[in-house]
Amino acid sequence: MTETQDWNSQIINEFRANEGRVGGPFEGAPMTLVHSVGRKSGRQVVSPMMYMADEQDPELIYVFASKAGAPTNPDWYYNLTTAGKGEVEVGTQTYPVTVAEVTGAERDRIYAEQARRYPGFAEYEEKTAGIRVIPVLALRRA
Repeated sequence: MTETQDWNSQIINEFRANEGRVGGPFEGAPMTLVHSVGRKSGRQVVSPMMYMADEQDPELIYVFASKAGAPTNPDWYYNLTTAGKGEVEVGTQTYPVTVAEVTGAERDRIYAEQARRYPGFAEYEEKTAGIRVIPVLALRRA
């Protein structure tokens, strides 16, 4: 198991043991576990991440393919966009979602709000400037 997989496993276990809440660097942040199917491996993958709920639509959340400001998108991004669907755990609920990428001014607005709420996202955007635009995915309850 890689260091990243081990770290993710710890977060996943803490999330499930505490009704969707985790501590440490994510204390108080809205967290979700996103389930996808590996587009190459066919394996089930669970990725913990922060999300932002849509302010008008309770069936919609946004996730950010920041990969902590790495120069490449995370694998889960490609898994979800290839499949167009996935599953999420939010709190104690698990439900299927459809996946759509948010682009243009709407993407910029949503990402800016996430960066305002959680300044680490502004740092990720600085790290990727000129390399890639961090994707924003809309996950809608199916």
